[in-house]
Amino acid sequence: MATRTILLKDNPRLRKISRPVTKINKHITELLDDMAQTMYEARGVGLAAPQVGVLRRVVVIDVGDGLIELINPEIIHAEGQQRMEEGCLSLPDDAGYVVRPAKVTVRALDRNGEEHEYTGEELLARAFAHEIDHLDGILFTDKMVERIEPEGHEEHADEKGL
Repeated sequence: MATRTILLKDNPRLRKISRPVTKINKHITELLDDMAQTMYEARGVGLAAPQVGVLRRVVVIDVGDGLIELINPEIIHAEGQQRMEEGCLSLPDDAGYVVRPAKVTVRALDRNGEEHEYTGEELLARAFAHEIDHLDGILFTDKMVERIEPEGHEEHADEKGL
């Protein structure tokens, strides 16, 4: 495993649409391992492959209940609404409120090519939506409904890093 460099907001790769994974091979499993290590070292709760410069539909998430690895994730159901603070490892100086679904079901492959469905509420639902947006070149600031000024953001440092 290796720690990868997290791209920052001005990097044009963050605005590109990621390609589906067509074959799960050593490169993809190494990417998953590296992304998990990078996310944990950065103290985030989610990381999408474009954030480390790889334009593939791969995501890792851990909101405190264990690592979830998603290959070619898609949201198949969303309901409700929540307005919560978000931050991003690629936009470390930005924070704001984003309206997202309160409950999300995602379908994705795991590292063994097996299909799974995951349902998340609250922070996990937000993480699913936030990371899948990254795969489509969308940053949380595109959906932000209210910006949080930096001094107010310091109080909420634990909410950073989706």
